[in-house]
This record gives sequence, C-alpha cells and structure tokens, in this order.
Amino acid sequence: MDGKSIRMSRISRKGLFLCVPMDHGISSGPIPGIDRLHDVLRKVAAGGATCAVLNKGMIKSMKEPPGIGILMHASASTSLGPDPNYKVRSSSVEEAIRLGADGVSVHVNIGAREEPDMLYELGYISDEADEWGMPLLAMMYARGEYLKNPNDPAVIAHVARVGAELGADVVKCNYTGDKSSFSALTRSVPVPVVIAGGPKMDTDLDVLRLVRDAMDAGAAGVAFGRNVFQHRDPEAITRAIAEIIFDNVEVEKAAQLLEASA
Repeated sequence: MDGKSIRMSRISRKGLFLCVPMDHGISSGPIPGIDRLHDVLRKVAAGGATCAVLNKGMIKSMKEPPGIGILMHASASTSLGPDPNYKVRSSSVEEAIRLGADGVSVHVNIGAREEPDMLYELGYISDEADEWGMPLLAMMYARGEYLKNPNDPAVIAHVARVGAELGADVVKCNYTGDKSSFSALTRSVPVPVVIAGGPKMDTDLDVLRLVRDAMDAGAAGVAFGRNVFQHRDPEAITRAIAEIIFDNVEVEKAAQLLEASA
C-alpha cells in the first residue's frame, strides 16, 4: 500500500464511488441545497456517500470531521464572468493536504476556447498529485463553442480518455445515453469512470434508472450534485443510490426503499 492507495480507500468503497460534488458555490452561488452545505454534508454521509467535493473555503469552515472522504476542488469560474467555460486553477495539492482532504479534483471543458490552458493545468496538477500520493478526480466535460454535438457518444468517450491520458485516477464524465456506447467508453478508459448527474432530473426514478444503466455498463459509480443535494431528502436519495451501486439492487427495490423512508 502507498499513500495514494490508502487515500483512494477513503473516498471509495469496494472500489466504487458515490461522490456528491458540492463545489457549485463558486460557479452558481448559494443555490438551494448548498445554501445549507454542512447540513447536507452530514445527511449524505449518513446515507452512504463515499466522498464529497468541496472548495477549500468550505473545508476550512467545517466545524467537525465530515465522516466521509473529501476531495478539494481546485478549479473555478463563475456564471457572472465573461467566460464560464474557462476553469482556472484555484488551489494546489499541498493546500488540499494542509486541509486534511483525501484527494483533489479539477474541471476541464474540452471544446472550449481555453481548452489548451485547462489541459496544461490538468497535466500539471496530475504530476503534483502523484508526487504527494493524492488521488485526482478529473471532471471531464464536452462543453464549448468548438463542439457541434457535445452529446455525441464518440465525443464523450474522447473527453473521458483525455482525463485518463493526462493522469487522472478517476474520471467523471456524462453518460452517453445508452449502455452499449458507455460500455465501450469504460473499456477504453483504464481508470474508474463515474457519471455526472447533470441538471436536476424530473423524478427519482429517472435518477435511479440512470445509476442502474451506468453501473450495468461498467461505471465505477456516480458523482451526483444537484440530484442529491437539492433532493427533498438528501439522505434518503443517497441511500437509494448506494443500494444500487454497492448492493447491486434493481431500480424497483431501490425506489421502494426510497418511498419507505419518505
């Protein structure tokens, strides 16, 4: 065992991930859910999440140990600025270590005008993470003015592969829309792949079906933000998702468990 392996065990379970990104405060402000971030953090920990993604200021403001793994987010842009797709580096691996985080994460938008800068930063922080034995989650999105169809499975596969090529230990990307193409994606990426949740979905069944389909296609878990922290019961939806990821239950059973907790 080395330092990175030990820290990976703190942000995963059975080699699988139930990550709740709550880094949206920089890009979107105190939106519902993360306006009470520490309360929600306790609830998703109780529900079985393996880790959360927080910006460094929110880690500093914690009053008690979170009970789950923490990834410090090291990318930033705001919806108020001239180019929300341009994610700039906002911290360092050393700062994550000082704050007691178990890993770091970065956000890269492939197809954006500033893609070269973001690729440079991803490669650089990957080197730092290896040097310090810190797991690196790369949030890889097909997003920018140079993309004709960001939902094209081939584009999503390319974007995910970039994260692995530049040294990420875990890659987060969008689901391709079907099991066949996503299965091909997971086979082509030699590190664990977790899916993004995207905008808040209409129903709990939509959320649970997405988790089940992704797991069936080889995903190593999920990284769901709004669909967890904006849920009416973050602990319950986390527990239902955990049942699918870690106990391999079907959607119907997970839905029943969710209803029973309402």
